[in-house]
Amino acid sequence: MAMAFKMATTGMWVADECKSSFMEMKWKKVHRFIVFKIDEKSRLVTVDKVGGPGEGFDQLAASLPDDDCRYAVFDFDFVTVDNCRKSKIFFIAWSPAASRIRAKILYATSKDGLRRALEGIHYELQATDPTEMGFDVIMDRAK
Repeated sequence: MAMAFKMATTGMWVADECKSSFMEMKWKKVHRFIVFKIDEKSRLVTVDKVGGPGEGFDQLAASLPDDDCRYAVFDFDFVTVDNCRKSKIFFIAWSPAASRIRAKILYATSKDGLRRALEGIHYELQATDPTEMGFDVIMDRAK
């Protein structure tokens, strides 16, 4: 299996599928969101779930576990006050309070490496519960 990018600080690798899925989302608009997870045994960041173009923010929020950390990217389409269609990509670091301390540390130290591998992210959110990454928070940041 070919690896796209090694994260120097934690020794984690980003799988090629992560980068290719992100590029499909960014350029071809075939995904609305992508959820990534770290497989601690293989030391690899992989794609956990992909949301189709018809899915939205509610499906993304529902796909994040209540007791484990994840990364997610969300392609947010909106219309400005000037009636212009815009699209912004959000990177979400999900670290719920119920997750293990080891997982929180691992995800926190690996985050920057994944962000560097995914070029074209506009905004970043860190959330420990759903209210910190709600639709209203994303809308406020996108303006």
